[in-house]
Amino acid sequence: MRRFTLTELEKRVAARAKASAKDSYTRTLIDKGVGYCAKKLNEEAFETGIAAVQESRRRLIAESADLLYHLLVLLKTRRIALKQIEAELAKRTKQSGHAEKASRRRK
Repeated sequence: MRRFTLTELEKRVAARAKASAKDSYTRTLIDKGVGYCAKKLNEEAFETGIAAVQESRRRLIAESADLLYHLLVLLKTRRIALKQIEAELAKRTKQSGHAEKASRRRK
């Protein structure tokens, strides 16, 4: 099985965002605005959490896929690229998790 990456998913979200709402669920979400996309992301995060605690490994994987998809749709709606998130994560790896977390509290 070929490896599918989040970068590929981001490209697919971008392509589907250009389609009509009639043909694209992604476009439908984006057309409803950032607030709706955030609500969908919250729903998926909740479902992922429930799956982690109460459901099978397979269900957790499926819910995690939904969560990542909805995150990328929300980022697309806000015009934030995955590479910007990756850059932020790269900055954070330059120190321990405790130090990084403490530095964010001071801002």
